Amino acid sequence: MERIRIGTRRSPLALVQAEWVRDCIREHDPRATVEIVAIRTSGDRFQHLPIEKIGAKGVFIKEIEEALLEGAIDVAVHSMKDLPTELPEGLAIAAVPQREDPRDVMVSHVAESLAALPAGARVGTGSIRRRAQVLNQRPDLAVVPIRGNVDTRLAKLERGEVDALLLALAGMKRLGREREATQALPPETWLSAVAQGALGLETRRHEVERLRFLNHEPSALEVEAERAFLRRLEGGCQVPVGARAVAGPAGVTLAGMVAEATGERLFRGEISGACAAAASLGVELAERLLDEGAGAVLGEVRS
Repeated sequence: MERIRIGTRRSPLALVQAEWVRDCIREHDPRATVEIVAIRTSGDRFQHLPIEKIGAKGVFIKEIEEALLEGAIDVAVHSMKDLPTELPEGLAIAAVPQREDPRDVMVSHVAESLAALPAGARVGTGSIRRRAQVLNQRPDLAVVPIRGNVDTRLAKLERGEVDALLLALAGMKRLGREREATQALPPETWLSAVAQGALGLETRRHEVERLRFLNHEPSALEVEAERAFLRRLEGGCQVPVGARAVAGPAGVTLAGMVAEATGERLFRGEISGACAAAASLGVELAERLLDEGAGAVLGEVRS
């Protein structure tokens, strides 16, 4: 009988995601013994600080990867957007399950859309990418730093601490709270985080095959293109970068964005090509935006 220990963050959303993977493994192999190991990460411990102030990349996954390398767990379930583009030696992504809706949503009781918010309205987000896009489209709004899990943020909205929230639709769906979303922000004008809505199942490199059954090829191709875009930009949670790839029988189309934190400058482009070229499409689009001036913006953000 196989024993599989799943490592995850302790947040309600992370646990729901891990439970879904556990149930899939049990359905695939009823003989397997599967348990969930909840791990507290740096990103969870320092919720009073903005993410960019905590330190290095991977603030939501570092301790989980350490447990994987030490043999304390057998598979790590990550929100793929939290996973740095470079993995530690000896680890690999075994599967990217079918992706949930990657769009961002606005939740508000004072307006039905971002465009309809009154001037001066307080928009809560802990993401520099979301902040940059809000200020690019609505410089008259006040962006309020806010962290915590989905339930905590929605409670702050109910208490009137902000007038609107920006959240990932995927997380709200997985928690069964998607009906509370006021507006799904359209990808034509708003790009979500790289790999948003996707899960990444990380294992030790020599153990990837036992989870391949959970891999969804179109989702994996989308994630590959988006992460290649981010890798070429040398970005992470600390830089305002967004991307959205769509993979289908005809190939992959990738839209990407780099913005100044203030929203004053925003570089956006789109590229299409064959599925086999997913990663190179990401690199090519990144280089195009760098040539257009995005490199200077990223240099200012990092300095």
